[in-house]
Amino acid sequence: MSARLSRRSFALGLAGATVGAALGPHATARAASRPAAAFFDQTTLWDSATDPLENYHVHALTVLPDDTILAITEGRYEVCDAGPRDILLRRSTDGGDTWGPTQTVVASHDGESWGNPALVTDRETGTVFCFYMLSVRLPENTTCSGDIGDLWMISSDDAGATWSQPTAMSGMFEHFPYDWALHGPGPGHGIQLDNGRLLLNCAHRRVIVGNTVAERFYGVSTIYSDDHGATWQAAGEVPVSVDYPINEARLYQRADGTVVVNGRSAAGGNRQRIVSVSADRGLTWAPPALDGATGTFNAVDASLARYTGGPGSQDPSRILFSRPDSPVRANMTVSVSYDEGHSYAYSRVINSARSYYSELARLSDGTILLLYGCEGDIASFPQKINLARFSLDWLTQGRDTLAQGPGWTEQLIPLATGGTATGGTFTTVADPLARGGARAVLTASAPGARLRHTVTPDAAGAHQLWLRYHRSAAGALVTVTVDGARPRTAVLDTTRENADGYDVAYLGTVTLSAAAHTVDLTVTGAGRGGGLVLAADALSLVRAPHAPDVREEVVVDNDALGFQTVSGTWSPATGTPGFWGGNYRTAPAGSGASTVRWRPAVPGDGSYRIEVSYTPHTNRASNAPYTVTHATGTTTVRVDQRAAGTTDPRGGTWASLGTFTLTAGLATAIELTNDANGYVTADAIRLLRQP
Repeated sequence: MSARLSRRSFALGLAGATVGAALGPHATARAASRPAAAFFDQTTLWDSATDPLENYHVHALTVLPDDTILAITEGRYEVCDAGPRDILLRRSTDGGDTWGPTQTVVASHDGESWGNPALVTDRETGTVFCFYMLSVRLPENTTCSGDIGDLWMISSDDAGATWSQPTAMSGMFEHFPYDWALHGPGPGHGIQLDNGRLLLNCAHRRVIVGNTVAERFYGVSTIYSDDHGATWQAAGEVPVSVDYPINEARLYQRADGTVVVNGRSAAGGNRQRIVSVSADRGLTWAPPALDGATGTFNAVDASLARYTGGPGSQDPSRILFSRPDSPVRANMTVSVSYDEGHSYAYSRVINSARSYYSELARLSDGTILLLYGCEGDIASFPQKINLARFSLDWLTQGRDTLAQGPGWTEQLIPLATGGTATGGTFTTVADPLARGGARAVLTASAPGARLRHTVTPDAAGAHQLWLRYHRSAAGALVTVTVDGARPRTAVLDTTRENADGYDVAYLGTVTLSAAAHTVDLTVTGAGRGGGLVLAADALSLVRAPHAPDVREEVVVDNDALGFQTVSGTWSPATGTPGFWGGNYRTAPAGSGASTVRWRPAVPGDGSYRIEVSYTPHTNRASNAPYTVTHATGTTTVRVDQRAAGTTDPRGGTWASLGTFTLTAGLATAIELTNDANGYVTADAIRLLRQP
């Protein structure tokens, strides 16, 4: 039904090759040949401004062995998660050059709410399975989310041209002890493992009525088939925890056979992702934790997909990750990882405007497909569903091509063994989420405690240093040195934000000989939670011809670690747009008795531009006083909060306080008082490190 809109293509940079995908056996591909140069184009598949339904949201995408593309979305009769919904399909048999009309594969009758589509393709048989959910609201539920959700499935043996009769799969999850009532597949896609197993994640929770967010017991389990989809069975669940309310998620398999589930937080907000791993191909799962590898952004459905590599493959490992890289639903970005998803080296913005759920796949010639919601005036729901196509060399801006490869090698140094610890109590903690199977934990008796490792690089030259470390409530302030010298990023506060988990820091590039070098991790003070625990997983020595895409910025929001209401009442608000994250705080004009403070963790000595975000309004102060404590003293800068600052695609309205010399660690502070002539807004601050 939808017209093809907004198609654009352009050539950028290096030539790319069209080689087969490392995704399992392929039949003869029918995809149109892509241009030899780097390219990007996109097509609008659904648009609520021109198509018949009110809204289109939540997607699934798959590429069949013959390169037929199936794109699925929910067609919503209301802008509502539990209102009447159809499951809609569009097909392309020429690699996305043209698209067939919209087909309704599951229709809503009498207001039925069909949703959460997820596709699983058997690459050996070519059969594709579409899982979805029937959502029902209890009469007393006044929200727009369902209470009960039953699992259903249809399948196609002719590349999505026709579909089987629906199969009800209710009862699969009754053995779980959590009183779960809603069972939502995916959304997005499941995977086929190296042994042929078909595997799909399903999200669960209790009914909304009568249960707080914590009492809903959000969780994820898996279903699988070992007989090409003839029968399906329920596997185990990710251990359920209030601290890790995982729901919409994706699966991928690492080269060692481990399966990873990476999901959003059901609690919303600006958060890191929740991760668990399975060593038995999805049957049982390790306890979950936060994982900062994929960044901190709006809690939204995001996609992960293996691009090349995997079990038994000799190709470079590449994992793709898509998400709106922002505290709000904006700035759709795709990144690529070369270390099985432990870090992401290169990223590119696909759409800096409003962006929502996303879904990734690839064609046999290497073309990357991104199905994502975008545009519109509603914060949580898109106007359009676009299908973007682009090459690997476009994504990486020529730094990686299928023909030449990324030139990326990693030497991994597990830190739980082989080192020496002084100044505290040293233990190792076994953890399947640690890269070496365990993490080093040094509980310092006082600042100065140290974990030392001797590292010998495999080759001399420039090495990117990446440190994977663990964050907890008792995390310490830690300083890293190499042969006694600090890398560019040297100081980390290992205190957690919301829950325990792993984070990864790019320390910088250091030139090393092929001899022994001393790497010290030293507790140099208490973290912002008051703790003195140093917990580290692994150090990576990476040789690559190009620098990674890492923002040298530190952001502290008004509800995050490092923010403090020192005195007075600062009321949370959301009424005026332009803020960073979930809200901002305000205080009426006064004499300065009301104060807030931001205390960022400065990663290294140097020069930083300090910016503040606020929501401009005519009732704001024209002279809001920010006082910066920096390396050479204190400076007060007054900001006109009636005037609009500079907006950022990722959120916030920013004004500069100036450039200051800062000392690494926690000595820097930015304070704001209500000694002003109008309402004062406290939102976020950020440090932008200067070259």
